Amino acid sequence: MNVEAVLAGAVAGGTSILYPTLGEVISERAGVINLGTEGSMLAGALTAYAVGIQTGNPWAGVVAGMVAGSLLSLVHAFMVLTRGANQIAVGLVVTFLGLGLTALFGQDFVGRGVVALREFPIPGLSSLPFVGRVLFSHDVLTYLSLVAAVVLWFMVFRTRTGMKLRAAGERPDVLHTFGMSPTVVRYAAVLCGGALAGLGGAQLSTAFTLNWSEGMTVGRGFVAVGLVIFAAWNPLKAIFGAYLFSGAIALQLQLQAEGSDISRYLLQALPYLAVIVVLAILSRRRANAAPEALSRVFEHST
Repeated sequence: MNVEAVLAGAVAGGTSILYPTLGEVISERAGVINLGTEGSMLAGALTAYAVGIQTGNPWAGVVAGMVAGSLLSLVHAFMVLTRGANQIAVGLVVTFLGLGLTALFGQDFVGRGVVALREFPIPGLSSLPFVGRVLFSHDVLTYLSLVAAVVLWFMVFRTRTGMKLRAAGERPDVLHTFGMSPTVVRYAAVLCGGALAGLGGAQLSTAFTLNWSEGMTVGRGFVAVGLVIFAAWNPLKAIFGAYLFSGAIALQLQLQAEGSDISRYLLQALPYLAVIVVLAILSRRRANAAPEALSRVFEHST
């Protein structure tokens, strides 16, 4: 088995999962669970693909994908924060809305040539044996995802903005005391989370798979929501969760390419089984790290 190819695939494929995971960390830190992440990813994937083709500029597509993901998350924010609807139910509805809209408007883009985000091998480092291909021969968004994780960690735990974000998810009354609205903070967090989910979808369609197909995220958005627990609501730990899932996908593809005797259906289920097993082991241990407001979400859902 080609270990180098599996690890390189884990890093390349993990980017589209890392962005929405980071976005969901921000949203949940503010006390809002967004199961509509899958829909925002699909919106971002299609919009980036389509705008890139129409303009000939993949970066215009990336920006448009972020806007599309953010707009879809605005539906979730409005229904939950303004109308007081159940977060879990609305998130699922938003996902199905994203599935429907992208299936409708994406028909004309199936099989069309993508305007791709090209690989950008880092001079010198990309020529290193083994690690060069694994870490330093990817598209720009892959490198930026690691920077984003570090920046968000610093923002959440070391800045006043991060303190306000965590207060919204832990002690919203504190924000009221200082004349701030927890709802405003939560709106901003959900919209930011949607934009990052859209960015993940954009990277998936324009830099990784290089195509558009209906439902192409195949559950990545839901996996991102689950990986937030794995990461204990910490942006840096989200990196390892994203690479774990994408590494399982890369391993599955490598085994299929080598003609493994293992059932292809079992291989296709492998990445999801890996996430379930890890979450089953860690969920009780990580429960105490959850923002306090999240427990009320599930209490109100019963």
